[in-house]
Amino acid sequence: MSVGGSYDCVTKSPMGDQKGTFTVEDAGDGTFTGSMVGGTGSMDVEEGKVDGNTLTWKMNMTVPMPMTLDCEATIDGDALTGNVNAGAFGAMPLTGTKAG
Repeated sequence: MSVGGSYDCVTKSPMGDQKGTFTVEDAGDGTFTGSMVGGTGSMDVEEGKVDGNTLTWKMNMTVPMPMTLDCEATIDGDALTGNVNAGAFGAMPLTGTKAG
């Protein structure tokens, strides 16, 4: 099963629901690249790793404040569920559905 594709996602943040499109480009070697594009701009995936159907990655947020986000998600069919860890703000639930 390929984890690659675009996912329409919602992150439950302290500032309300943050909607975005998460793009996963599976390199086929246990790594992936991609981005999260939403209302606060675009963030590139860094250190993207694939382990079965589990993804782990980091993103550098600049708006509303600079912060590194540590992310993990599991893909089950067309559904994506996981967490975005925002340092002192804690873990924020992440859900998504594969687009198309």
